[in-house]
Amino acid sequence: MTDVVGLTWDHPRGRNALEAAAPRLGDRSLRWEVQPLEGFESAPIAELAERYDLLVLDHPHLGDAYASRCLRPIDELFDADQIRSWELASVGPSLASYRMAGHLWALPLDAATQVSARLLRLVPQAPAQWESVADLGDEGLVALSLAGPHAFLSLCSMVVSFGDDPGRRPDRFFDRSTAERALGLLSRLAERLPEGTAALNPIGLLDRMREVGDIGYVPLVYGYVTYAKDVAFGPPPAPGGRVGSTLGGTGIAVTARCTPSSALLEHLRWLLTPQTQRGFIPGHDGQPSARAAWLDPAVDAAAHGFYSATLDTIEAAWVRPRLPGYIPFQAAASGAVRAAVLGTRPHGAVLDEIEDRFAILREDHP
Repeated sequence: MTDVVGLTWDHPRGRNALEAAAPRLGDRSLRWEVQPLEGFESAPIAELAERYDLLVLDHPHLGDAYASRCLRPIDELFDADQIRSWELASVGPSLASYRMAGHLWALPLDAATQVSARLLRLVPQAPAQWESVADLGDEGLVALSLAGPHAFLSLCSMVVSFGDDPGRRPDRFFDRSTAERALGLLSRLAERLPEGTAALNPIGLLDRMREVGDIGYVPLVYGYVTYAKDVAFGPPPAPGGRVGSTLGGTGIAVTARCTPSSALLEHLRWLLTPQTQRGFIPGHDGQPSARAAWLDPAVDAAAHGFYSATLDTIEAAWVRPRLPGYIPFQAAASGAVRAAVLGTRPHGAVLDEIEDRFAILREDHP
């Protein structure tokens, strides 16, 4: 019998708990392989599903996964009462983000969203308004998360904080005036970025904050509890009352090629138990998806207040569209936003391109 093989992402938060917990499954073993964080952007989900039994993925991949029929519905593997209990227990929209077309497609293992990050010695007080962030930026203390998909995700989160709900109206992706306001602020911030930061992914930005110490504040960056000892995390600016943040995190999906044994299903069930989520997962560098773990005073204290400081942000997080072809759309949109923010493309042309691309995506998959 061959091993059960899973694919996760190569960071302590993505791999340590899964590898430490991997059991023997009778005469088989569960083995985890890893790829870079950006790997899920470059390899089509259907190709990965042909090679692996379990996939750790983000919710925007569900559109392509559903179109290719490469995953097993979770609700065909676990009963409705179990799934309902997981949904009630999960923080924010962590489980709900994996629902699509009447089925649940992944189990929420890891919960994350965009938050703010700052060095207390450089920025003692977190700014509450975007205009205050711009003032900090004029001092050269602010970096932006612009690499990969993050330029577009930062724009989406900003417009949410201004009252927009991207992708939910039938005729356009953004409210135009709101998107123009957000792009203008991002461009102002980009004029004084610390050198070399525009190319850094969230992990790179947090590494530089911790190790170099020349970044005082990042208004929108995915939170990593493993940096909480050195970096103070909190909500992003919320000028309109709603925190603007784009949900991340990961779920475990079972691919169509896998016929899961009862032992494998029991292991997946164990990963989501309150005891595992409050003990084993955070004890192995993970970021749990259970609200009970985020509310646990001992878990929060061990994480230097990370969970209590960001709980309200993840509870209100915006969930991205899950249409087939969304991942390439997101990549193209982010490249366009990055060019606009860095001053190499007109803002209007970039917003027109995003609207045109999303209209085509929606026409192809109504």
